[in-house]
Amino acid sequence: MADPELEAIRQRRMQELMAQQGAGGARGQQNPEQQKANDDAKREAEERRQMMLSQILSSEARERLARIALVKPEKARGVEDVILRAAQMGQIAEKVSEERLISLLEQINNQTTKQTKVTIQRRRNVLEDDD
Repeated sequence: MADPELEAIRQRRMQELMAQQGAGGARGQQNPEQQKANDDAKREAEERRQMMLSQILSSEARERLARIALVKPEKARGVEDVILRAAQMGQIAEKVSEERLISLLEQINNQTTKQTKVTIQRRRNVLEDDD
């Protein structure tokens, strides 16, 4: 009894997945020039970003930020964003030294410290009587 229903559900799900893949694949195949242009724009923006950072950061600070990026890329990206924003607003007059980068990292760590909470839920024994 349940087999025809199950098979119908599977068929519908397969059709949905095929439609999603077809729509995604058609977009990718339809505009390879547009996809290449998007990739080029992203690459160019990243190059500009790195050039700006090289002008703002000292070599030691750049090395430290690169090491951080190896371990925690999201954190490094956030620090880079903060530094670039400060430079654009004119808050940075000279190159950022490693010591200043460390203090900035400490400030960001203090702001984004996550509290770990452990909750233990004990299962009640099914055979145990509460009476």
